[in-house]
Amino acid sequence: MRQTKSTNPEILQLISFLKKQSREKDAAVWLDVAEKLAKPSRQRIAVNLSRINRYTETNETVVVPGKILASGTLDHAVTVAAFDVSDKAKAKLTAAKAKYLSITELVETNPKGSNIRIIG
Repeated sequence: MRQTKSTNPEILQLISFLKKQSREKDAAVWLDVAEKLAKPSRQRIAVNLSRINRYTETNETVVVPGKILASGTLDHAVTVAAFDVSDKAKAKLTAAKAKYLSITELVETNPKGSNIRIIG
């Protein structure tokens, strides 16, 4: 059986960047995120805002190695980083005073990956 892999150049570049940062900064969290992003698109993680709301506290930092969807509500401010986010989810994040970053931006602001939770 043929092995499937992502052909999206953005994802491939992000996976390479995360693996490099994991080696250089000795941060295993980035390697874990890279492995989750390397899965085929059918197996990639999609998380609703309700799950983020349920499993986070105020002012916590969360990484979603996939896409954030808009189902549910968010009632506290968190920092969320993801590969992709739907337009409605981005509007709900803004309404809840939550901060959305790309995964690359989060790596640049927190290279060691300390106090980050992976949801998915």
